Amino acid sequence: MKRIIRDEIEIFCENSKEYKLVKKGIKLSELAEVFNVRLNYPIIGAKVNYITRSLNYDCYKPMKVRFLDITAPSGMKIYVRTLCFILFVAVKKVLPEAHLRIEHPLSKGYFCSLGLGRNIETEEIERIKKEMHNLILADIPILHHEELADEVVRLFQDRGYQDKADLIKTSGKLYSNYYSLGNDVDFFDGVLALSTGYVGLFDIIRFYDGILLRVPNRSNPKDLEPIVKQPAMYEAFKKQIDFLNILGLTNVGQLNTLIKAGKISELVTVAEALQEKSVAAIASEIADEYKKGVRIILVSGPSSSGKTTFTKRLQIQLLTNLLRPLAISLDDYFVDREKTPLDEEGEYDFEAIDALDLSYLNSDLKKLLEGEEIELPRFDFEYGKRKMSGRKIRLKEGALLILEGIHALNPVLTEMIPDSAKYKVYVSALTTISLDDHNWVPTADNRLIRRIIRDYNYRGYSASSTIARWENVRKGEDKWIFPYQENANATFNSAMLYELAALRHKAELILMEVLPNDPEYGEAHRLLNFLSYFMYLNDNELPRTSLLREFLGGSSFIY
Repeated sequence: MKRIIRDEIEIFCENSKEYKLVKKGIKLSELAEVFNVRLNYPIIGAKVNYITRSLNYDCYKPMKVRFLDITAPSGMKIYVRTLCFILFVAVKKVLPEAHLRIEHPLSKGYFCSLGLGRNIETEEIERIKKEMHNLILADIPILHHEELADEVVRLFQDRGYQDKADLIKTSGKLYSNYYSLGNDVDFFDGVLALSTGYVGLFDIIRFYDGILLRVPNRSNPKDLEPIVKQPAMYEAFKKQIDFLNILGLTNVGQLNTLIKAGKISELVTVAEALQEKSVAAIASEIADEYKKGVRIILVSGPSSSGKTTFTKRLQIQLLTNLLRPLAISLDDYFVDREKTPLDEEGEYDFEAIDALDLSYLNSDLKKLLEGEEIELPRFDFEYGKRKMSGRKIRLKEGALLILEGIHALNPVLTEMIPDSAKYKVYVSALTTISLDDHNWVPTADNRLIRRIIRDYNYRGYSASSTIARWENVRKGEDKWIFPYQENANATFNSAMLYELAALRHKAELILMEVLPNDPEYGEAHRLLNFLSYFMYLNDNELPRTSLLREFLGGSSFIY
């Protein structure tokens, strides 16, 4: 019997909502023309069965495809990675003595250090920008390569890129990817555009002791993101990076080498001590401010930033300063369910500040500051009603109130309370260790992985449901949290150098439950690949008071 080999496959295009038979092996770039896909901005990549792929991807099986432009989150990531490669090539040509490190997102752009031992000159920045524009106008192909990991390690070692060689060598992968642009090579954790001509809008400015790479606004890619001044965030990042430089531990390859050598215990001890020192310093400053009239501590930060554990550790440190902290839950000041504002989809918007009874909260706070006794409310989430708890409190000598929640730094929350009575703390997981010099670890990914584990273990949510809600969570943070972070008196960095190695095992088990037919499969797949670069760290290494215990379990604190 003769075997029939079909040379066509069926593709469903989500953009045009149609099926078509196409030849096997067709590239995504060609497929976009077959379906006549036209987006608001140039197509830069695609989701194939929910996984982000390059336009050079060959299609050999039936599949679902959605083409992306820069307005899609994955499309913007492709754009930024491509721009980073172009920046690297331009800096290498203009300033061969420089050592470019793309360290972290900051001020709506990407902060980069150059290792020059001096500030970069304006004329040098202009030369780099000109070289980048020349590369973009030349529309040079960016080629993707996949080879045996040992060969890729040798390639990067020969080029002097030890950070990339260490990452690939310690990740344990048999094969590894890398990209080339002319004679230059680099590694990136994710897809790049087909050529330099796919990017256009960007800018570089001198920023502190480095440069800021500015990128397009995702909602309106014709404009650059506005520069948002974040001096407190910069100082928090710089403090941690200075600590990493002292340890000689700036990238994941070095972390993996330490774990493999069985020398991680000392790093854990030092990092945990440094974090506790930071909590103690904030408590000491609050104690000084108490003498000047501070009576309320406001603690805010984005989802899974570790606010709860920070607050518990802060309470202990305040006690050592002979102060008595009293915690009030903002959740108990929710308005009754039927009074909760609605979002754009007509659903209850529990993230909105108007979901809280602000006048009632401020009235209670004023009474406490005036020495009166109040009875705390308690919100019944089952019935959506607030009622009295029977718990009465009064601010006695040495007592402080702690309010922890996403709106804590919003001036509207406590507008009836004088600023002189308030001390504000912003908590966030400001990840500073990088995969390598050109691949930062996004703080949002760090928090998402924390939240996936916490939601699964303590709230009964699957990874799919957590991932599905994440974009709306981020939108809420952009609206209600990030605009007020620079109002804080102190910034606390809750990220740990080794945390993704410690979180990896539990996160993987949860992410692996996401099935290929699930719309969240692509994001789960991306996170699994990202985590695969970290060697496992047994969480037995972590002390019971570690902030990571809030997510992993086994904490000495009661949540």
